[in-house]
Amino acid sequence: MSMPSMTQILIILVIVVLVFGTKKLRNMGSDLGEAVKGFKKGMNEDEQEQDPKNLEQQEKDQPGGRTVEGEVTEKQEEKK
Repeated sequence: MSMPSMTQILIILVIVVLVFGTKKLRNMGSDLGEAVKGFKKGMNEDEQEQDPKNLEQQEKDQPGGRTVEGEVTEKQEEKK
């Protein structure tokens, strides 16, 4: 299977524009761009979290656990 020629690509592009319209294609393009940007941002944040310097800082920022004292009582069923 060979690569499509330039004329075939242009014909496909014209058909897509006629079916979807330019406004819809513009919206899909901007949505796709935002999705790629969000994906890259998420990947960068993940890399920063794995950095040992940032890991120590995150551990300091997290609140510590606490113990709550109390008694355990059984719930009594109501008689009808």
